[in-house]
Amino acid sequence: MPTEQLTGWIYWLDAHPYLQTLLASAALILAAWLCNWIVKRILVRGLYKLLRHARPLEIENFGVFKRLSNIVPALVLATGVQAVPGLPEAAVTVVRNVCGGFIVLTVALALGGMLDLINALYQRRSDARIHPIKGYLQVVKIVLYAIATILIIATLIDRSPLILLSGLGAMAAVLMLIFQDTLLSLVASVQITSNDLIRVGDWVEMPQLNADGDVIDIALHTVKVQNWDKTITSIPTKRFISDSFKNWRGMQESGGRRIKRSLYLDQQSVHFLDAEERKRLYRFNLLEDYLASKRKEIDAWNARLAERGQEPVNTRRVTNIGSFRAYVERYLRSHPGVHQHMTLLVRQLSPTADGLPLEIYCFTNTVAWAEYEAIQSDIFDHLLAILPEFGLRVFQHPSGGDMRDWCDAVNRPQPRMQEVAPDRSQAQGS
Repeated sequence: MPTEQLTGWIYWLDAHPYLQTLLASAALILAAWLCNWIVKRILVRGLYKLLRHARPLEIENFGVFKRLSNIVPALVLATGVQAVPGLPEAAVTVVRNVCGGFIVLTVALALGGMLDLINALYQRRSDARIHPIKGYLQVVKIVLYAIATILIIATLIDRSPLILLSGLGAMAAVLMLIFQDTLLSLVASVQITSNDLIRVGDWVEMPQLNADGDVIDIALHTVKVQNWDKTITSIPTKRFISDSFKNWRGMQESGGRRIKRSLYLDQQSVHFLDAEERKRLYRFNLLEDYLASKRKEIDAWNARLAERGQEPVNTRRVTNIGSFRAYVERYLRSHPGVHQHMTLLVRQLSPTADGLPLEIYCFTNTVAWAEYEAIQSDIFDHLLAILPEFGLRVFQHPSGGDMRDWCDAVNRPQPRMQEVAPDRSQAQGS
């Protein structure tokens, strides 16, 4: 009889309480595993598919719902452990406390994943680079995990959390010492954000830390900079407040990048232009108006000298370096790669032992690195090649080849002059 067999099994289990406890515990664990499987395989997967279809973001990477699903088996164990016969009261209390602490930890981790999700959604905004919130969310995480730690300890020892909180006052100095870097980084993050010092994507340069590249991440404790050699430098956030650094954002937003470079001219090649040289320079379209206006100015000046104007030393004359400087300025004014609405100068600097510096100061109409270098090289390629037309030379220190050529010229034997032999016939006739 089925009823009689069932009754016999019950009496048999009553006679073996340890086996009854073991079977009840196994059944409870099996029920917890089954609930966990149903929640994760059916509910969580269905929810991920629904949210992924509604908003194209990898929400499962943050593990919010997967961690929350772990609460279900913990609740089953905490609730069902009381129904297991034969378990000591101490074991029931331990299981319930451990499950309670696990639930608190799971909720804290899920909330941390939710904060990461909020940051990921915020970074999709167009102004996320200007006002990042990652540092503030990390502060919330620290507070959240600190509260979770207190609740977990209170749950495990089965005491009120207020007892633990009352002892934190005495530990305030110790906590401030432990979290000193965190507090300083928090203050630095607030100042960086409020003053808009750096943004993700900015080109920053901090030579004392060997950082020169783009900002790729701004967190609570560190700012990551990807250098131009593709290495990554992690800089403490507080160093951007205490140390000096250069942010190239202004250059990038202006639309022009500066060229500040000098041509070092041989000062011995500087001279006044004679009539033939002036005539030859009239071939340049860029110099035609300059030479004409300069000629009028000089003639008017020299005319006021009267008789003293007869001496060239008293007169004003056109120089080759002045003509070249005017040519360079007009060449930059007509160059398609030079920004015409920013500062443009061609000026002489103080003479040095390496020559006379003629500085070109202008801005390109692009901030792209490769295009900037191409424009700068194109300008100086042309200027170096056109220098001999003005009778100028670029200064450079003598090389080994120059010294060898000079020595060869000095040691080369000079041709002797032929002596004229006397005409003996004429000598005898005389």
